[in-house]
Amino acid sequence: MSDYRSVSVQDRRVAPAEPGHRMSRRAAAAPPPPPPAGEQPPRGGGGRRAAATQGGGVNKMRVLAWISIGATTVMVAGALTGYTVYRDTFGNIHKKSIKSDIITPRPPSTGALNVLLVGSDTRAGEGNAKYGQKLARTADAGGKRTDTIILLHLSPNRDKAQLISFPRDSMVQIPTCKNETTKAPMPSHRDMINAAYSTGGVACTISTLETLTGIRIDHFVEVDFSGFKNIVNALGGIEICLKSGVDDKASKLKLPPGKSLLNGEQALGYVRLRKYGDGSDIQRIKRQQIFLSKVVAKATSGELLTNPAKLTSFIKAAAQSVTMDPDLADDTAKLLDIAKSAEKLTANGVKFTTIPWIPDPDNTNRVIWKQPDANELFTAIKTDVQLPEAAPTATASSAPKVALKPEQVQVQVLNGTQTFGKARTVADQLSKQGFKVVGLGNYQAPGGKAIAKTEVRYAKKAAEGADYAGVLTGMVVPKPGPTAGKIRPTSTDVYTSPVALPSAGTKAAGSPVIQLIVGEDFEGVKVEKLPDSVTSNTIVASAQKNVCT
Repeated sequence: MSDYRSVSVQDRRVAPAEPGHRMSRRAAAAPPPPPPAGEQPPRGGGGRRAAATQGGGVNKMRVLAWISIGATTVMVAGALTGYTVYRDTFGNIHKKSIKSDIITPRPPSTGALNVLLVGSDTRAGEGNAKYGQKLARTADAGGKRTDTIILLHLSPNRDKAQLISFPRDSMVQIPTCKNETTKAPMPSHRDMINAAYSTGGVACTISTLETLTGIRIDHFVEVDFSGFKNIVNALGGIEICLKSGVDDKASKLKLPPGKSLLNGEQALGYVRLRKYGDGSDIQRIKRQQIFLSKVVAKATSGELLTNPAKLTSFIKAAAQSVTMDPDLADDTAKLLDIAKSAEKLTANGVKFTTIPWIPDPDNTNRVIWKQPDANELFTAIKTDVQLPEAAPTATASSAPKVALKPEQVQVQVLNGTQTFGKARTVADQLSKQGFKVVGLGNYQAPGGKAIAKTEVRYAKKAAEGADYAGVLTGMVVPKPGPTAGKIRPTSTDVYTSPVALPSAGTKAAGSPVIQLIVGEDFEGVKVEKLPDSVTSNTIVASAQKNVCT
């Protein structure tokens, strides 16, 4: 049975969405994670119904925020090259400091770069009024909302990028935040995730995501509707392919079947298009992701990067269209450093993922994240923290005697902490990554003290023990060094894997049993095998070149 639990503020796990289920329009982004095992999260509801707004201008406009946000990834990950000639252009970036407004405990920084991308439907600023909501806001005439919340994750060596979208209709626990206008504290409460941005701005959105995911968000980028249009125009338009023609008055878009080159205005109409295909939100989100992949591909193509005039025009448009935190916008060296390392980043390395979700049982127009899938996705991001190690000098002693896979490694997991059930939790994580866990247990240092640092141990007489232990250490964060000599557990228990055992041909029988003693410093098991609900909701930019929607 699916897990319908919602997210607790204290729980940093997240659940992805399940493909195929109906979801509200807002649900297209990415919802919040559920609470720890055994805890029943608070239920929430309310909000607009997807069906009630069919064809409505207000909601159609907000859809644009999703693609607007994604376009700014080019600013950070693709279009900024190492040419110092563009230094002055960076001065055109709008800046907003939000550090003092983040009042929740923050996760540690890592070698990776995580940037929050937010699309705003504000009517403030020249060119935005005709795209904003028609209804006056009670808070202020300009007002702003977002249904575009995307986390851009750049790997430590900046050669891979993943964009994870969070549906705005995700019901989550929003932590204590400051009101963006009055700066008055707002108590923690359960609401749709986009409410964090509406009342607390970027700072509250960052606090919410960090609390739910445990991922440190290093910087943010905001973009509005006009900014998106300017970026598309600066790229010389984006080519799309339609299975059938479009003549939609609501989005003011008229296109023939087949390929069309869209300018900025047409692009806005395309991403807001609803009455097309089966009319589902899922199909619309896929179209938006494919469109964004084409933006990334063109922004990182030789056609742009080798044309100084086009590149200059694009970078100026991008700089003038976004708002960043001063730590990023004012640090030209950091921007250029990121840009230089991003030269390795091409469309082949860019992935777009929609968090797997399931309908909120209290309100089918809302969603909650599917667990434990979402948590595994976030763990994969949190543990992507180590730069590739320098290759050791090839010697007879340093070369592994055998090539091993996790499926061939038998592990006994021992809990060396004071946290009840820790061994079983870690064993489940290892099992899902292919290791054969053969038992659980507890271990206490003399005096009943917890173990400070995680250890990986193998029998001294095991001829290939170090090789088997090395496979395990490579999956543990922080990475412990293998130690010869096993320890005697203070207690043991049997273990049944929650997933199918390794397939034939990679049997672990007869291999040495490696001990993992979980210490207080343990952060997690690397996730290299993601659930089907995540992979099925992921597209690779390079594969979308000739896709017709």
